[in-house]
Amino acid sequence: MLDINLIRTDPDKVRENIRKKFQDAKLPMVDEVIALDKENRETMQRADYLRNQRKVISKQIGALMGKGLKDEAEAAKAQVAAMADELAALEKKEEELAAEIRKRMLVIPNIIDDSVPIGKSDAENVEVERFGEPVVPDFEIPYHVDIMERLSGIDLDAARKTSGNGFYYLMGDVARLHSAILSYGRDFMIDRGFIYCIPPYMIHGNVVSGVMSFAEMENMMYKIEGEDLYLIGTSEHSMIGKFIDTILDESSLPQTLTSYSPCFRKEVGAHGIEERGVYRIHQFEKQEMIVVCKPEDSPMWFDRLWQNTVDFFRSMDIPVRTLECCSGDLADLKVKSVDVEAWSPRQQKYFEVGSCSNLGDAQARRLQIRVKGADGRKYLAHTLNNTCVAPPRMLIAFLENNLQADGRVRIPEVLRPYMGGKEYLG
Repeated sequence: MLDINLIRTDPDKVRENIRKKFQDAKLPMVDEVIALDKENRETMQRADYLRNQRKVISKQIGALMGKGLKDEAEAAKAQVAAMADELAALEKKEEELAAEIRKRMLVIPNIIDDSVPIGKSDAENVEVERFGEPVVPDFEIPYHVDIMERLSGIDLDAARKTSGNGFYYLMGDVARLHSAILSYGRDFMIDRGFIYCIPPYMIHGNVVSGVMSFAEMENMMYKIEGEDLYLIGTSEHSMIGKFIDTILDESSLPQTLTSYSPCFRKEVGAHGIEERGVYRIHQFEKQEMIVVCKPEDSPMWFDRLWQNTVDFFRSMDIPVRTLECCSGDLADLKVKSVDVEAWSPRQQKYFEVGSCSNLGDAQARRLQIRVKGADGRKYLAHTLNNTCVAPPRMLIAFLENNLQADGRVRIPEVLRPYMGGKEYLG
């Protein structure tokens, strides 16, 4: 959510940003906010005037009564009563205007960074850099479910009976590999100085609206019927929510946290959930990175976060590339975002395995996450998040890149301690 002072002082910048994101339908909202804000400030000024006058006249009533001027005192009381009625109406109007302003402010997109490429959709995202040499072996790479089934590692038929499409049973060594990757991801991030955390898996609605846009919420979140609780779609939601309504001492920054959680997503608009496959699913697990920092430090942390994911995948010999998200592909709260994509030898192309985002002060403004500087001045923090690893999607890249000609799957050295020393599966 933007600072309303920006709309007051530089509405053209806000309009231009909306155009860059190809959301022209939102342009009228800028003028609507300006008009509502003007009316709201006038309402507040009138209310403040009445409150002041009410105090002045109330003091006069006692003096008039002391002088025996009963009629004048009664007239003053009537005047105070009339002010109270008008003031009540004004306070109600203030609430209504503030709600209308906030409704629009929650929809107007955040100002994107100047370095973000301009484009309408993810088709116009820009490759930044490749890490590792993508290899296509001289033998056929089966579909990832076929690899798992050969290892007796997945049961989709049973999951469809219990839960429907988009769910799975992982079994045996594949299930162990899934857990090993998460454990390695946890230790990898701890070794890089992040504090390990297991957050709540359900959060209140005000936290949901604080960390994401309404459209994202509708397409992603599962609501617990009859309760003000939502299942998290990523641990970023509850990890950023951890700081709601807090004032952090500047000396405590940056807050660098790595969190494990299961994640639950509707995947609305995902063109259907595959009956076979674990690329788009309703339930998965993830190791996440979260940073809360000073505004001037967020660009540096952004680069460090996506680099962590690149280093993690390269430590398992999986080729990856970074992709700069264009303006039209950025969620409304994001200032800048980079996707990390892993190489698929079977498809002979890259696919997304993680996303790194700088949200500026958007989440902090919604959730009131403030910092107290050494000079006593308070300001909004910046928040960032990034995926370290999210199996089972990551298993697709892992299995394809480590499959051997004889059907076995090689276990990279860094994972062997988590797999009982095994060098191969199969």
